[in-house]
Amino acid sequence: MLHAKSESDITSLAPSSPSRSPKRPVYYVQSPSRDSQDGDKSASMQPTPSFNSPMESPSHPSFGRHSRNSSASRFSGIFRSSSGRKNGRKRNDKGWPECNVILEEGKYDEFDEEKGLTRRCQALLALLGFVVLFTIFCLIIWGAGRPFKAEITVRSMVVNNFYVGEGSDFTGVVTKMMTVNASLRISVYNPATFYGIHVTSTPINLIYSDIVVASGQLKKYFQPRKSRRTVLVSIEATKVPLYGAGSSLDAATNGGFKVPLKLEFEIKSRGDVVGKLVRTKHKKEISCDLVIDSISTKPIKFKKNSCVYS
Repeated sequence: MLHAKSESDITSLAPSSPSRSPKRPVYYVQSPSRDSQDGDKSASMQPTPSFNSPMESPSHPSFGRHSRNSSASRFSGIFRSSSGRKNGRKRNDKGWPECNVILEEGKYDEFDEEKGLTRRCQALLALLGFVVLFTIFCLIIWGAGRPFKAEITVRSMVVNNFYVGEGSDFTGVVTKMMTVNASLRISVYNPATFYGIHVTSTPINLIYSDIVVASGQLKKYFQPRKSRRTVLVSIEATKVPLYGAGSSLDAATNGGFKVPLKLEFEIKSRGDVVGKLVRTKHKKEISCDLVIDSISTKPIKFKKNSCVYS
């Protein structure tokens, strides 16, 4: 394939006068057109003699199209000779020289592990913070619910049956026997404003000279907030032996008996403030003194000073 020669090429090929300067060695310039068509190591080279004067050299600035092409060819040849042939580097399909890839040592998994550990710590801290805040909230609610104790008042007791007579116990020992059947009336008030209470009691004992002659039990029930309720507890026993304590019981002139007794029991209340997580528990011990007349049918009323609440 023939290439059109530029004016600078024609000038460079013209014979120079031997009188001016001696001949200089010829050097070669690579053609850019052949480099762009294939990436092969072989390239077209064309001889270019040296020039006698700077004006005759193609490096002299020129405004012509051929001059620019010649300059581009010359610089392209220099770049190829310095980068491609001298360094011995291979070229890829696009004509760029290949470079060795720098491999970084170390793994990136450890950074992912650090991120995972950080997230795990954040989750644990968030959970711990929630537990602490919830605990503080529960303590505040518990402290607010503590002062609301159930108010217990023993109102009265109705004696349905009371009998003292002679008998013998299960071993055959002769002694005095006591039979009691009574109903105790108790008033319970729940002052709490935002929770109800569960009310129960220990056995309600009727005691004569340290001997339990009758007993009853308050059934467990639920009482709403800010409410008052009156409950009835049945206290009864049949033929309880008194042994030596019954010797002091003498019949009255009218055939009746007046027996000093003591009523002892404990009322328990439990309030579920925040379900089963926060609860308030209270108990109140009650002790009342009374006298039962076997021939009287009137209910026994308890005054404020008749019972001790602790």
